[in-house]
Amino acid sequence: MIKIAVDGMGGDFAPRAVVEGVELACSEKIADIVLLGDENVLKPLVKSPEGFEIYHTPAYVEMDESPSNALRRKKDSSMNKAFELMKAGHVQAVVTAGNSGAAMAFAIFTLGRLDSVDRPAIATLNPNVKGGKSILLDSGGNVDCKPINLAQFALMGDVFAKCALGIESPRIGILSNAEEETKGNDLTREAHAMIKQLGLNYIGYVEGTDVHNGSTDVVVSDGFVGNVALKISEGVADALMVLLKEGIEKKVRRKIGYLFMKDVFKDIAKQLDYSETGGAPLLGVDGVCIICHGKSNGKAIKNAIALAKRFVEKNLNESIKETMQSHQSLQKKKEKKKWIIF
Repeated sequence: MIKIAVDGMGGDFAPRAVVEGVELACSEKIADIVLLGDENVLKPLVKSPEGFEIYHTPAYVEMDESPSNALRRKKDSSMNKAFELMKAGHVQAVVTAGNSGAAMAFAIFTLGRLDSVDRPAIATLNPNVKGGKSILLDSGGNVDCKPINLAQFALMGDVFAKCALGIESPRIGILSNAEEETKGNDLTREAHAMIKQLGLNYIGYVEGTDVHNGSTDVVVSDGFVGNVALKISEGVADALMVLLKEGIEKKVRRKIGYLFMKDVFKDIAKQLDYSETGGAPLLGVDGVCIICHGKSNGKAIKNAIALAKRFVEKNLNESIKETMQSHQSLQKKKEKKKWIIF
């Protein structure tokens, strides 16, 4: 079976939620698992030890710790040791709900980038009104980007959409303030000109509403704008569910109506629930890495493990390598300096 390393100490509800997720994954025989963390903390939480092993790593990365500090002082942390296990070939993927900045930093410095990728990107799957998913990348990995970075994101997003969503010709757009070509900024305009030449199913600029209306399969952005868009979407979804609940509880008639609409509300809640997806892949590093939401529960961790297994089986990275290597024009401006901004 595929073996996956899971950071047992990463996440707002770690380690309990992570242990629960690992046990759920093992009960469903999703994969063999190496759970990394302080065994003195992890073992008392384990109810069923079958299907996974504990790799003792007392150190861990704090959720609010700076990535630069983690790189300097936490190389023996549960997070980095997970990447080291993958680098050595002992596992085929890594799952962590820990500090996303540190996860990205360790992934790059321990695993390295794919040869043809300047900057890895976090790709999130977002629900749309047509019952499917759209991909947003970058969702927070790179605050400052160059046009060539967005062009590479478009290529990786195209591969990811084919792999994760089974879409033969994904519709790709650049997130902007309007659909007209005269809009946007210098970054989007230059990236727009580049992506038009890549032979993708590129539909031009798209707006924030297109992330969820089903008109676009891949939405490309720098990490600053992408992360803001993602957090706003999550906030609106949470607020909507709270408002619906409060509105229903105000009147008896509404409570009766809810009994008839209960299945509809459950379906909507399921579509908006981030734990259903599990996590977001970090595309462009030399290995499969799934970064989970900091507030991940056991269900989210289990689904993230399943997602990691799926990408290992589908050879996602090999497909990205082949696609990037076929576009030599995007490999001429490789950055020589370290680019991570802390």
